[in-house]
Amino acid sequence: MDVNGDAVHDTLSKAERAAVAAAVNLILIRCQLQRTEGRMRAAIRARRKKTLQSMHVDEEGSGAICDAVLQVCYAKGCGTFPRAKPRWWMKRRTGGVWEDLRQCDDATEDYFKKKLRISPRVFREIAEALSPFLQQRVTFYKEPLQPDLIVAYALYRWASGEMYESGTCSFGIGRKSGLVAVRDVTSALLSAYPDKISWPTGLQKEVVLRAFADKGFPNCHGCIDCTHIFIDKPSNCPGEDYYDRKRRFSVQAQVVVDLNLCVLDVFVGYPRSCHDVRIVHLSSLWACAEAGELFTGPPVMLPFGVCTNGYLLGDNGYPPSEWVVVPYGGLSQHPSEMRFDNKQKTARGAVERAFGRLKGMWRLFLRSHKTNMETLPQQFVDVCILHNILIDTGIPFDDNLLWEVGPDGVRRNVDLGMHRPLRQMCMESSTGHALILQDALAERMGTQ
Repeated sequence: MDVNGDAVHDTLSKAERAAVAAAVNLILIRCQLQRTEGRMRAAIRARRKKTLQSMHVDEEGSGAICDAVLQVCYAKGCGTFPRAKPRWWMKRRTGGVWEDLRQCDDATEDYFKKKLRISPRVFREIAEALSPFLQQRVTFYKEPLQPDLIVAYALYRWASGEMYESGTCSFGIGRKSGLVAVRDVTSALLSAYPDKISWPTGLQKEVVLRAFADKGFPNCHGCIDCTHIFIDKPSNCPGEDYYDRKRRFSVQAQVVVDLNLCVLDVFVGYPRSCHDVRIVHLSSLWACAEAGELFTGPPVMLPFGVCTNGYLLGDNGYPPSEWVVVPYGGLSQHPSEMRFDNKQKTARGAVERAFGRLKGMWRLFLRSHKTNMETLPQQFVDVCILHNILIDTGIPFDDNLLWEVGPDGVRRNVDLGMHRPLRQMCMESSTGHALILQDALAERMGTQ
């Protein structure tokens, strides 16, 4: 009532009218569902009565059966009846990559290999091995993420190369949680698989040596080469050290592999400005080779009375040494030199195929990306560990991962970051014995 005793007529706003209309519609829908349910029950009762009259069945027993049928029909009509398991040709959209990975149907294994590069069985084995290093206690403030989710996100990050902002949304976690997950899995893999990257011993060593001997290189232990890991400009480091002639920032990684593409040794972390030979000098390979501890097997006699305990195959980025055999090179070659270079290049192609498989599967290290320079070396060692695990478990490699479509729409091979240096350097151990070893291997090939 106002001061004059007249009634005040309240007018509803547009939002209030919409809310009232929505409530009325909801009530009408519920009433309609109840009427539909009532009609369905009445129809079933009438049919039951008619059946009883024609068949003379006990009314109490048939009533229980008809009530069960009624409940099933009502559940199916409301959409609450459980559906059959979706088949492989039905794509799931359940709310993110992690929810899709947790499904149990025919598409799970292919989906795992597409998103994480591994099978569900191998994923469970890795997650079980890393769980003791990833367990976190429940606190009053939060419930920690499960180890399998943490492992899955780290593998997805390395396999897809997606940024943290987009990748974490697919797993229902925040950007900070994604950073911590990758950091924890990086440390856990190194702790759980300390011997996954190592020089072969025993029977495995005999298999490696036999494979190289069949290629014409007796007592050869592996192939060595360097690759570039492309990164964005480092924030806390001098950028000119990481800048290459293709105007990209990168970090060097030295890898030794066998003919089965398994990684035997990895050394990573130095900037692009370092020459391949300097990286060899800084790595543990150099110290072991100089101390005579790198190759400890029985020596092999070659032509010209040359005796070798072991060596690696390298390209012309390395000068010849007592434990690195490189091609002759040059334009005018003797037939024996040409034959040696062809066989050496064929055998040494294993390291390029290894880089193709490693970077093709773990695409974060295939393209430029923003990274923490302190943890980048450990992350690359981790993907080398995963690389060896996949080879040991027999998971095949999809060659289509080595192709990409450029901005011009042309399909081309991906850049594996294997660029030869512009300037040559000499190893301190480059002596006449290295050239004699090279000639002895060439002579042996000519006599076979």
